[in-house]
Amino acid sequence: MKTVEIGKNQMQTKGFKSFVPAPFPPKGGFDFDSKIYKKNLEATRLLGKLDGITKLLPDEDFFLLMYLRKDAASSSQIEGTMATMIDAIEAEVQVRANIPSDVDDILHYIKALNYGMKRMRKDDFPLTLRFVRELHKQLMEKARATHFSDPGEFRKTQNWIGGTDPNNARFVPPNIPDMEKALSDLEKFIHSDDDVPPIIKAGLVHSQFETIHPFLDGNGRTGRMLITFYLWKEGFLEKPVLFLSSFFKKHQKVYYERLENYHYGKASEWIDFFLDGVIEIANEAIDIIAKITELREKDMEKIQTLGKRASESAVMVLPKLYGQPIVNVKVIQKWTGFTRAGAQAVIDRFIEIGILSPKDKDKKYGQSYVYRKYLDIFNGK
Repeated sequence: MKTVEIGKNQMQTKGFKSFVPAPFPPKGGFDFDSKIYKKNLEATRLLGKLDGITKLLPDEDFFLLMYLRKDAASSSQIEGTMATMIDAIEAEVQVRANIPSDVDDILHYIKALNYGMKRMRKDDFPLTLRFVRELHKQLMEKARATHFSDPGEFRKTQNWIGGTDPNNARFVPPNIPDMEKALSDLEKFIHSDDDVPPIIKAGLVHSQFETIHPFLDGNGRTGRMLITFYLWKEGFLEKPVLFLSSFFKKHQKVYYERLENYHYGKASEWIDFFLDGVIEIANEAIDIIAKITELREKDMEKIQTLGKRASESAVMVLPKLYGQPIVNVKVIQKWTGFTRAGAQAVIDRFIEIGILSPKDKDKKYGQSYVYRKYLDIFNGK
């Protein structure tokens, strides 16, 4: 595959080399080959299909919420977080006390994604450097690892990746003046009226952002959010339902290798990998929607076997389980307004007809209950 000039390492006055980005985009463009464009057409077709069938879900916001959690967990795990999507769901409604401390990373990521969606929806806010800083602030402010991150502010000092200092680092991003120029180029590229196909452009926005590495911490997570927000802003998706972090987590070594090679001109290799991710995740999401639809139909049939009064309360609770598939008695009370005994009766009926099951069968008090078949769909089981 052809190479393009993204930049090169240059010696700095302080005695180490840092990466100096070339003007972006390259003067001659990227000149991708026919294989890339063919793959882009397939990715475009699948995104259109995903957007269409997502609209058929009566509770698409709950589907989106689950995908936010899934992406938040995967994106945080890429950075070393050990907590899971299940931990995040439990933490949101505090169904157990011993939640891992690093679930905070996932919750902050969800908070940032939700903030970005509201910001764009409410104010029709453009995808600018200001928006990127606002996302970062939501991601990092009062987070577990905030002490070095300067939430919402581009860095004012040199950072590096790998090693103990810039002299032995694996990669040293641009110094501050070069970073500021590169960020300005990137912002112009995002808004330019060019002939780069939007999905490919989303991949280039991510790789160029990671090359610039403008924050002291949180660059990977912020950069992965930009992919979804760019495609949403471009009108490819009515709702931001394409999240690639689980693909990047699954192929983490290749993900890092392709991003690193991008710095040195191998943009085609990166975009080839990126498009594979769009195709795989779009196909996965389409399959998940089909399985959710089938599960809902089966569970509604089960509910209809209950008596009139019992089925009425069950119909009230089931849709809410799509957004919160781990519950306890307090959660059901909040949803229904029932007494504790009434809420427990609803749970017991759901257990009897095979919708809910106890999360910890040996636990006598403070039990939580899980919509296992639904969660398994999102976990690829």
